[in-house]
Amino acid sequence: MKLREAMKMGSDATTGIKPASKMKKMGKIILKSLAVLVIAVVVFIAIVFIVNKVSSKSEKGKIQAYGQLVPVDGKQMNVLIQGEGDETIVLLPGYGTAAPALDFKPLIDELSPFYKVVAIEPFGYGLSDGTTKERTTENIVSEIHEALQSLQIDRYILMGHSIAGIYGIDYVNKYPNEVSAFAGIDSSVPTQGGMDAELPIGTFKLLKQSGFGRLMLKFGEDPYAGLPFDEETKEQMRLLSLKNMYESTTLNEMEHIYSNFVAARGLTFPKELPLVFFIQANNTGVEGWIPLHEEQVKESVHGKLMTFEGGHYLHHTRSKEIVENFRAFMDVTK
Repeated sequence: MKLREAMKMGSDATTGIKPASKMKKMGKIILKSLAVLVIAVVVFIAIVFIVNKVSSKSEKGKIQAYGQLVPVDGKQMNVLIQGEGDETIVLLPGYGTAAPALDFKPLIDELSPFYKVVAIEPFGYGLSDGTTKERTTENIVSEIHEALQSLQIDRYILMGHSIAGIYGIDYVNKYPNEVSAFAGIDSSVPTQGGMDAELPIGTFKLLKQSGFGRLMLKFGEDPYAGLPFDEETKEQMRLLSLKNMYESTTLNEMEHIYSNFVAARGLTFPKELPLVFFIQANNTGVEGWIPLHEEQVKESVHGKLMTFEGGHYLHHTRSKEIVENFRAFMDVTK
């Protein structure tokens, strides 16, 4: 009995000690694994950060100048001028277009045989300087006007993409004696829904500063695949996308998007101003996209709306049709 009890006690003791020992050993393995994982994550983040800094510095020397710089509010705004027509068209970009003058190239090439085309790159876009001035519609419109004044351009047609519909409606009301017509390319409407969404500005800043924004762009889809841009132009747009992505000027503009839309709600296009919209036929992102634009043109004496199949950047794929229809529209209004 004593022997059996002793053996039983020994067995109990063994089974009591072994699990504790295994747990302790397993805990050490888990802690070591977590430490290795944390170190790997920290090293990866550091590599992404360093690569971004080195690449950004290297890419500055690869960006090729185009257009011309004009003085605006003590800074430099880049403007591309092409064509020598009797009438002038001023092109305004959509929000966040990295290199407007290059992005508009298909449209500029179609317009320039008939018009003098002036592509504006607002502060924070393309090769223009950034600014600390708040990106309110009032400031943006004033700066664009100052750029045109610097170029001694005082009579022109405004043609704008996307958010230029918001800046444009303010512009034509402020400078009615200068603007002879407005053309919107899938342009925004003050009353469209969804503009009050809260945007993660802090996250965008972090993506820019950490280098993860670059990583996302590198492994994302090519936004210019299959579009009518040569490889050199695509590369320049890629470099400028990396340079201007989530910069403080355009992030500040993002912060003002909703308030700028609200401020425009009381405005309408002047009744006598020739007004034409080239609108995406299959927009599913904004409810009532076509009716919203129909509402804008219905009171206009010279108002017209045309729809095209294609993406939001209609000028990438429909420039020829846009210019043909625009010229026909302008002929009727004369």
